[in-house]
Amino acid sequence: MSEDENKMHDLVIIGAGPAGMAAGIYAGRGGLDTVLLDMMGGGGQVNIIDRVENYPGVPDIDSGAQLADLMRVQAEKFGASVTFDQVERLEAAEDAVTVHCAGGSHRARAVLIASGSRHKPLGAPGEGKLMGKGVSVCATCDGPFFKGKHVAVVGGGSSAVMEAVYLTRVVDRVTLIHRRDKLRAEKVLQERFLAADNATVLWDTVVEEILGENEVTGLRVKNLKSGESSTLDVAAVFVFVGLLPNSDFARDVVELDDWGFVKVDLDMRTSHPRIFAAGDVRTRSARQIGTAVGDGITAIVKIQEMLDTDTPARQFDRVE
Repeated sequence: MSEDENKMHDLVIIGAGPAGMAAGIYAGRGGLDTVLLDMMGGGGQVNIIDRVENYPGVPDIDSGAQLADLMRVQAEKFGASVTFDQVERLEAAEDAVTVHCAGGSHRARAVLIASGSRHKPLGAPGEGKLMGKGVSVCATCDGPFFKGKHVAVVGGGSSAVMEAVYLTRVVDRVTLIHRRDKLRAEKVLQERFLAADNATVLWDTVVEEILGENEVTGLRVKNLKSGESSTLDVAAVFVFVGLLPNSDFARDVVELDDWGFVKVDLDMRTSHPRIFAAGDVRTRSARQIGTAVGDGITAIVKIQEMLDTDTPARQFDRVE
């Protein structure tokens, strides 16, 4: 066992997205001996956002990656530097929690799960074999490869429409495919997309199959009202149909809901007295940068109180 594995830290933060970074900043300022773990180096889903306009105090920033970098620099200023590692499982005892990673283990008096989420797959035939060959979950990453071509975006929420708006600026034509007859995205995003000359919406439509052998050549789609199927010729499809929590490593230690999100109370406490959760990985999250930051701060305030008194609550307050 290494020296660090023997050491008892005050806190381990799992995930360096907005919730984890905010927590790291506050933990550092509060003098907590903190380990901040992330398998990708930080930023989380923020890294793939084209433009950030709705974060208070930052009215217009070039990219989500830029905001993530600013958060990382600020966290490091207070001693919360990111350790690159992949968390595999948690081992919880009454007085401590051990975080087992691919590269070693870390013991702490408290753990904050801020591991975020990942994109939910569409589940259509052809999606798996064509991932990275025209199937994508990041328009800002892959959109420029399809300049001058027709692409599709699947989804109706803010993430889908935001990426579709970006794509109208870099490809020839964008078709948004949504299974309902109205979008759930923020009104301003809907207006921007629908105002674009190269934007089209297929309402009440689902993707039955992604076509192509070595690259995407089209989609077979079905109108849910008429029952008719047709083929849409596209060079790429960008999938934004929801998120799945990165919580598998905690499944046997804290309570999860039916979708795998970590159950918390209003203080971000989980069912284990020394484990907290914040951001997209928790239940009832608004899945926004601002709310993730607030979650991280709330968790640290409560963790600091717990560590100061060394009397963790035995039962979290259930909020169903």
